[in-house]
Amino acid sequence: MIRSIYQKFSELDLLDKKKTVTALKPGEDRAILLGLGMILFSFMMYFVLGITILRTYADSVWTEEGVCVVVNSTVTAEINCSYNCGSDCWRVSKYPCLQVYVSVNSTGGVKRLSHNEDTQDASSECFYLPRCQKDSVTLHTMIANISEHLKVNQQVPCYYDPSGHQDSVLLTRLYDHSIVFHLLLWPSCMLTGGVLIIVMVKFTQYLCRLCDEISKITR
Repeated sequence: MIRSIYQKFSELDLLDKKKTVTALKPGEDRAILLGLGMILFSFMMYFVLGITILRTYADSVWTEEGVCVVVNSTVTAEINCSYNCGSDCWRVSKYPCLQVYVSVNSTGGVKRLSHNEDTQDASSECFYLPRCQKDSVTLHTMIANISEHLKVNQQVPCYYDPSGHQDSVLLTRLYDHSIVFHLLLWPSCMLTGGVLIIVMVKFTQYLCRLCDEISKITR
């Protein structure tokens, strides 16, 4: 009689374990799918950042930071530009071309100053390329304020080519070390989270198997 009662309790315990395993299995599958999705999405983010921002950052030759002293800041010419005035409508406006020459303290040479990589690629002469608009007076005022600011604050931080092949320096970079770090931080956190989820699920499954083996041995 005692043996039959023990067998009934054993059968109930085994049934409860099967129910628990059956209930945990879908949750574990969803957790693993979540972890794999996070890993896949992080790799996609790495790919997008790699072909856009990281490529621009790696291709930039203006990597060394120094202090530039403004030698000359003058408006040399009027540049024509076009702005959108509607559907299939483009009109012409003008903005002044500001040329700025600086002396880099680390190299001692006089070089032309550009605002960033985009300005350097678009224009080989002008320091800053404003967005073209109808009101040319606003553009002239903007460039005049920039020129005055550079004359007052003659020492400005800048980036230059350490090899000395470039005849220009940059006031700012589109993507510096801090921007790249913050951009890579989020996909890295997502990748780490996805890996941790999968590792925790696998570790839980291992503990469950280990407990089952121990329970079989003790019986």
